[in-house]
Amino acid sequence: MVFADLFFLYIFLPAVLIFYFLNKNIKYKNAVLIIFSLLFYAWGEPAVVFLLILSTIVNWLLGLQIDKHREDKLGKAALAGSLVFSLGMLVVFKYLGFIVENLNLIPFVSIPVPKITLPIGISFYTFQILSYVIDCYWGKVKVQKNYFKFLLFVSLFPQLIAGPIVRYSVVEKEIEDRKTTITDLADGSCRFMIGLAKKVILANNLWTIVENFFGGDISGLSVFATWYTVVVYAMYVYFDFSGYSDMAIGLGRIFGFHFDENFRYPFICRNIAEFWQRWHISLGSFFRDYLLYVPIGGKIHAHLNLFLVWFCTGMWHGASWNYIIWGLYFGIFIFIEQLMGKKRMKAIPAVITHIYSKIVIVIGFGIFYFEDFTQLGNFFKNLVGLNGNALTDTISTTSMINNCFLIGAAILACFPISKLANKLTDKSTNTIAVGQALKVVYCLGLLVISSLLLVDATSNPFLYFRF
Repeated sequence: MVFADLFFLYIFLPAVLIFYFLNKNIKYKNAVLIIFSLLFYAWGEPAVVFLLILSTIVNWLLGLQIDKHREDKLGKAALAGSLVFSLGMLVVFKYLGFIVENLNLIPFVSIPVPKITLPIGISFYTFQILSYVIDCYWGKVKVQKNYFKFLLFVSLFPQLIAGPIVRYSVVEKEIEDRKTTITDLADGSCRFMIGLAKKVILANNLWTIVENFFGGDISGLSVFATWYTVVVYAMYVYFDFSGYSDMAIGLGRIFGFHFDENFRYPFICRNIAEFWQRWHISLGSFFRDYLLYVPIGGKIHAHLNLFLVWFCTGMWHGASWNYIIWGLYFGIFIFIEQLMGKKRMKAIPAVITHIYSKIVIVIGFGIFYFEDFTQLGNFFKNLVGLNGNALTDTISTTSMINNCFLIGAAILACFPISKLANKLTDKSTNTIAVGQALKVVYCLGLLVISSLLLVDATSNPFLYFRF
């Protein structure tokens, strides 16, 4: 089941809300969320819910053992067992086919490639479980002794499928006790509608442009068409994924949970390090906290950890070499920026750093898109006209003109316009009241437009469902 679906918007979600707010008892509310979350996850693919439940049972039991034997070898064995089990599940379901394919490249090796369906959201909930287990071992959080509360943490449907990766420490107290205020309902609903509009109005229409130009052989595309399409693709990924995160955060707020932000207008960054401080924040912070400072190779080999993080960042996104290259590509630029130092980076004129960062980011999204190396090679050649391709063409320029309002709206939405508007408006009571009323009308308008666009839509999968 997906958020950008009329069934979810007008049947599933209202049913959840009705049952959830029928009773003020927190145990009842948690039970409602668990039941509907498992139903949400099992929708269309019931078997995967058993894998989720198995993962929660195993790691909940191991968490109890970690808490009981924290100071001895049994605690370390429980931690190791959790890591092996969780990462092992991820390897089997996500990477086994990729590993076998690469082993078959070795002379005289011929292993049948397993055809395993990737369970939706396994990367997200596996990392949530890992963060809980490691934090329990480090003593950062208290072990959850109630299995159903742990199951709620892992299976909570707003963030289950495509994040953000929610730490147990963020929702630990709210699982035990929480309240939904009028402000939570209003802000959460508006956040959800804005996220829905990002997906349905912007991302879906941007994807149509990408498919038109990158959907087949790209060797004949002009230089302008290649740059135009990859810029559109970068915005598509942003609005698709940040739209989901907005909806997840908004839904969480409605139910009394306060998830951390996952995006902070990443395209306004001045360098690549800042971009990754603003993009998919929950994943970046996960690797920073659980992998970057692991003492591999000693302090003198600290840079090894940096590239390990970016290798894992790429690998996390998919079982394909282009994702690994994509991760290391960004790792190289961050390494260069670290060598230059913050003072030298700040000394560079802002115009230059903005241009530099956007070119690097956009090219990175091209690497992210093309899993086929032939197509990826053609992409790089097209960027500078090495395929004998024209500088520009009528089709791409016509597409840009015909979609100027869509592209203009997308570019504008990449900036924190709402925050700027708040600073410019008077803070008087009347102005605030008018502003709130306009916000409600604006969000309801987005909901109506999104709903109308969904009437004829057959499928609205989010890109990060694949990861």
